[in-house]
Amino acid sequence: MVGLGAVGARSARLLVSAYGFTGLTVLSRRPERLSGSLELLGEPGAVRAERLTHSRFEACLSRAGVVLLATPAPGRHWASAALAAGVAVVSVNDDPAEVRSLLGLAEGANRAGVAMAVGAGMAPGLSCLMGAWLVRRMGRVDELHVATLGTGGPACARRRHAALREPAEERRRGAWTRRPPGSGRELVWFPADVGGADCYRVSRPDPLLLGRAFPGLQTVTTRAAASRRDRMTSWLPMLRRPHPEGALGAVRLEARGESGGLAEALILGAAGRPAVLAGTVAATTAAWAAQGRLEPTAGGLAELVGDPAGFLAELIGRGVVLQEFEGTTPAPTW
Repeated sequence: MVGLGAVGARSARLLVSAYGFTGLTVLSRRPERLSGSLELLGEPGAVRAERLTHSRFEACLSRAGVVLLATPAPGRHWASAALAAGVAVVSVNDDPAEVRSLLGLAEGANRAGVAMAVGAGMAPGLSCLMGAWLVRRMGRVDELHVATLGTGGPACARRRHAALREPAEERRRGAWTRRPPGSGRELVWFPADVGGADCYRVSRPDPLLLGRAFPGLQTVTTRAAASRRDRMTSWLPMLRRPHPEGALGAVRLEARGESGGLAEALILGAAGRPAVLAGTVAATTAAWAAQGRLEPTAGGLAELVGDPAGFLAELIGRGVVLQEFEGTTPAPTW
């Protein structure tokens, strides 16, 4: 594992305690800062921290089954070295530029016969899995709309801050378009106790990954909850230091299409701490990659997971609560 932030720590705990990974090595440029986190990950000696260098990374590849990139830093160099060594790669980075860069390594993944999962977090990641499950459930899906609320660790908060000021790329009527940042205000109702929030267009790779997995989609959009202050200050440096881990968040995906000749809309969502949701998805993805259960190419989870229902069932077994919106009208009283 490269990096041990809020998402990486959750992933490491699951990999050791639930999936039985042994000899987990965490590489960081400042390994001395990880000593407190390593004590919470399980049995002494199950996880160790070392300094991240090119030579040390290559030495770890000789005995690695999978590499988990849990860092906001560009990871193409590390991913390329892992693929050259025949090791599967999982990345949680949700920067669209980074996702495009990693997708360019598809040829290396195909040649090595291993998977390289891109965007294996809450959104993209869990959102892609929910989209894949709904696409298989409905007769025909024309639109997918992703909405998120909340952030994980400091890196996630900084990425959201930047995403609010970058043009949003989305698919509309079968063509890719760029929309102004912070536009498209929409009141979105999230599951559980989260409630409703105003959401705006943001620069996220969900449309890119879902569009690759399902080329027949006409519309794919992504929005994030934001306040007026968030939008106004997104053009400035962050005014205060992000929290070590965000509070309650949620992800919601709405699929619109046709089933049985009738128009249909299905909504699926999950609520919880974003770092916990993202870490659970990342750990499960790493376990599936190590077991050879992902398609041997580079792509999002909607593209690599052949059994989204089974993957979601495993996430449910790890504590992720999925909820489906059932829009019913009470019988009128006369």
